[in-house]
Amino acid sequence: MIQSLLIANRGEIACRIIRTARAMGVRTVAVYSDADAKALHVRQADEAVHIGPSPARESYLVGDKIIAAAKQTGAEAIHPGYGFLSENADFAQAVIDAGLVWVGPAPDSIRAMGLKDAAKARMIAAGVPVTPGYLGEDQSPERLQAEADAIGYPVLIKAVAGGGGKGMRRVESAADFADALLSCQREAASSFGDDRVLIEKYILSPRHIEVQVFGDAHGNVVHLFERDCSLQRRHQKVIEEAPAPGMDEATREAICAAAVRAAKAVDYVGAGTIEFIADASDGLRADRIWFMEMNTRLQVEHPVTEEITGVDLVEWQLRVASGEVLPKRQDELSIDGWAIEARLYAEDPKIGFLPSTGPLTHVMLPDHQVRVDTGIHEGGAVTPFYDPMIAKLIATGNDRPAAIDRLRKACETTAVWPVKTNAAFLARCLANEQFLAGTMDTGLLAASAEMLIPPNDVPDAVLQAGAMAITTRSLGVTPHQIGDTLIGGDLAAATPWTGAFGFRLNAVPQRVIHLLADGHLESVQIDNPWGQLDAWVELADDMILSGVNDGRVFAISEARAAGTATGAAADGAILSPMPGRIIAVEVAAGASVAKGEKLVTLEAMKMEHSLVAPFDGVVAELNAETGGQVSEGALLVRIERAEEE
Repeated sequence: MIQSLLIANRGEIACRIIRTARAMGVRTVAVYSDADAKALHVRQADEAVHIGPSPARESYLVGDKIIAAAKQTGAEAIHPGYGFLSENADFAQAVIDAGLVWVGPAPDSIRAMGLKDAAKARMIAAGVPVTPGYLGEDQSPERLQAEADAIGYPVLIKAVAGGGGKGMRRVESAADFADALLSCQREAASSFGDDRVLIEKYILSPRHIEVQVFGDAHGNVVHLFERDCSLQRRHQKVIEEAPAPGMDEATREAICAAAVRAAKAVDYVGAGTIEFIADASDGLRADRIWFMEMNTRLQVEHPVTEEITGVDLVEWQLRVASGEVLPKRQDELSIDGWAIEARLYAEDPKIGFLPSTGPLTHVMLPDHQVRVDTGIHEGGAVTPFYDPMIAKLIATGNDRPAAIDRLRKACETTAVWPVKTNAAFLARCLANEQFLAGTMDTGLLAASAEMLIPPNDVPDAVLQAGAMAITTRSLGVTPHQIGDTLIGGDLAAATPWTGAFGFRLNAVPQRVIHLLADGHLESVQIDNPWGQLDAWVELADDMILSGVNDGRVFAISEARAAGTATGAAADGAILSPMPGRIIAVEVAAGASVAKGEKLVTLEAMKMEHSLVAPFDGVVAELNAETGGQVSEGALLVRIERAEEE
């Protein structure tokens, strides 16, 4: 068995691997960049090595530095986690050539499945059904356009070397193809260093079904059943569950058998995921499920598989990498209950889900009834250099409704400040009728966006609890009258109400106050669950935070709260919503623009973000240059309203 392990990653997956390694008695080594010097994974590992500046291309993506860190610390093996170098065959080979154990599949297996066009050809040969499309070498815009026209719209453009929703565009018509292709190729080149693409038929009622597979070096391959990852936004998974709703035994047997054939076709060793697209217009059927791609690594959503099978997939990875036989045979694996996971991100749904960065002054994650995989801590920070995931919340239940209900409550009672999160959005997704019925497809979130985006209103209970807190500033004062209070810069009359709200003071366990209609306090209880409250309040030196258990957090202060930069200000000032790099400037100074017209494309947090004109007007000021780095809040473009005739 491996005795010491270097984790070539960061954040929640590094912490997740450390947890299992420690339980197995394996010494762990973390690596970190400048931005992660005080990160949770660094604190949890037995040893940590600094590997460079904050940008990933200068630290986590430099294989030589990681191998050197392993040699320096005497680590026997390297676990890549997911992302970064996890599916880089050259890095895997370099690890092996350095005399270290690579916790992952053989480099040849990574190469075989790493390029989507070659992988599909191999799957066809193995008898695995694939989606209709174009996999050719001719990458000229004319040929790609012609193939898309022949396939019939809508089509999906996908980066050959892509993954994680990057380098992927849905195209509705021939007129939109050229622009979508250019954007896709640009993002693919930036993310993967390869701008080649393939074209697939876009399934109109698609479900994203994937199968967890596992192989060992002795020729054994098993599956650990399926996951449903159909709730997606911009091709990025938001909520995942296992098993897949509506999956009958015959279809499960067919798709899982196909996944095992796919893994065996590349002599697969270790943890991997075979991803399928299903046409769910008539329910899940074996003859309407097609291979999309294979992820030759541990997936972000692996916890739901662990929860329904009772298997620790990281433990299996370490055992298989040590040369052991798979711990279980196929007939020893079964499904027990239901599991569902939500990805909690530092992003603001109200401004197009733009990533939110900054200090984590206040972090309240659920601490009971759900599994929380996280790599952050209160007092830390979300930086602009990496994926903005805060945590994965995983709930289980005897059946799907019970698991969903538990996860929804967990999202509703999550509170982070001042960084914005998608907690309220997740809670609304989990309450969506179509999702609850199990009839969702990958287009559900886009189609239901208006209903799923949290409202801007401030609930009365928030105002009342905040007014109560401002009036008392301590638990020892009973207010007989609550007057007008400045809420986020606006005067709001807060009248007494009958209810319960909880205080948290300097991270001390919550205290719950039952407030009578006349404003008197009835009782105080310690450690009452947040879920039983009408509102909660966090007292800080210069700020009061409040919420009503719907995933939203409100700042209530006696001074105007600091404003947040947005990409389309009402006065025509287009500000950078985050630090990033300008990759395209679509307008010139003095040009006329229409409302919604693209002005600047910003690359940040590994994604492209388009900033558009807030109204018809003229470009009065342009401070953006292609290739330039910009800071959060920088004025990029100023639009003056068009003069009315």
